Amino acid sequence: MNIELLKDSFLTIIEPMNLMLVILGLLVGIFLGALPGIGSSMAIVLALPFTYFLDVLPAIALLSTIYVGSAYGGSITAILFNTPGTPEAVATTFDGYPMSQKGKSKKALGLAISSSAFGGIFAVFLMFFLSSMLSELAFKIHSSEYFALAILGMTVISALGTSSMVKAIISGLIGIFISTIGIDPLTATDRFTFNTIELMNGIDYIPIMIGAFALGEVFSQVTGNNSNNSTSTSDMSKGMFKFKEFFEYKWTALKSAIIGSLLGILPGTGGSIASFVSYGVAMKTDKNPKEFGKGRSEGIVAPETANNAAAGVSMIPTLILGIPGSPTTAVILAALILQGVQPGPQLISDQPILLYSIFLAMLFASVMTLVAGRAGVQIFTLLLKAPYSIIATFIIILSLLGAYATNNDLLNVWIMLLFGVVGYLMKIFNFSIAALILGIVLGPLMEKSLRRHLLINNGEYLSLLNSPITVILLIVSILIIVLPMIMNKIKAE
Repeated sequence: MNIELLKDSFLTIIEPMNLMLVILGLLVGIFLGALPGIGSSMAIVLALPFTYFLDVLPAIALLSTIYVGSAYGGSITAILFNTPGTPEAVATTFDGYPMSQKGKSKKALGLAISSSAFGGIFAVFLMFFLSSMLSELAFKIHSSEYFALAILGMTVISALGTSSMVKAIISGLIGIFISTIGIDPLTATDRFTFNTIELMNGIDYIPIMIGAFALGEVFSQVTGNNSNNSTSTSDMSKGMFKFKEFFEYKWTALKSAIIGSLLGILPGTGGSIASFVSYGVAMKTDKNPKEFGKGRSEGIVAPETANNAAAGVSMIPTLILGIPGSPTTAVILAALILQGVQPGPQLISDQPILLYSIFLAMLFASVMTLVAGRAGVQIFTLLLKAPYSIIATFIIILSLLGAYATNNDLLNVWIMLLFGVVGYLMKIFNFSIAALILGIVLGPLMEKSLRRHLLINNGEYLSLLNSPITVILLIVSILIIVLPMIMNKIKAE
């Protein structure tokens, strides 16, 4: 790395205007990320018109730090209300919400802050030192590897959100089926649309996620079917998190940061997949896996570290290859092009100060998350002292707005309401809402990758085994399912 170049980039980003936009982007990202249904993509879309009158660096610094802030912001409502603000925060609900209901909301939020900052900082250092190498690695990942990666993600659902592997797999398969509704991506024929124009574009998973998690939780609380509904407002300040405690989870954080970075570099994957995979790995490798889902600290550290690392590293294929690493970075890519900048390999040689300044903006935002998040914990936990009738009304209003704002379509509101009932029933019968969402998220990746690979290889399924990476991922997937069965059988004997 050129030290002189880094120095010039640092002096550029700390100019008052640029630094102010970094701080503003972080705060806006945290706020919008916490609102169910908004998410990082929409947050950046909402901010995009304000960048038309800015130069390229201030504009991209603002958008990229909104991305960083929203990656953390989604965990706030996930922990406090079991309502993930962003898809990346779904896995955070598994242990974040139970910990909050034990009166340790401040500790849970503190863990999320530290994990988010660590994941973001880890990603930025990778971006500085390994951007060229990682971009070359992304070129070596082909359709069969993507398919195997999707299979690995689906096998992780056997450990997420329910005690029944069979029910988790059924939930995931339903999610995959929902993902097939709409126009076939390869043949452009209708699938399960029943000749309705509204279903041509498929069903967006955002209103499904909002309904299943947010409304499902409200229905459970109101009807008294939530067994964890025992939060006492008198002990909200118990277990205030101290940053030095984060070092107790350093290995979980490091593993999750590596997982998030590896998945973030792959175009089209994103933080939601990284958070699920890292959560599953953390649970499978933990000494007390049965404590996950009951307020385990590692269950917050893993997904929050991974999704922030993935968010940061996903900028590498966006900037270096011109290929969006996630839906959010696709918007940032469009903003770059609007500013007259052509992303690609030439960006490193043609505009290195711009590239490094963007990296530094994201680094500053990740560090500032510690400060802004720490101050915000006191404010966020005050929300829990309000009567649940007010909280429920607030959640329902945000859910309605979030579902409608997804595509400005009233159909999404009805879908959200429908899956509110579905989510409530899944809670009662112990099915996995998380597996349902993961199936919807991974379904398109799984289908496109497999069909593309088969088209290239004349329909030969065995050709999947020609790739060592694919074979390794498939073996790991099989072991994740088979090993628990073997262990349970041994214990029974």
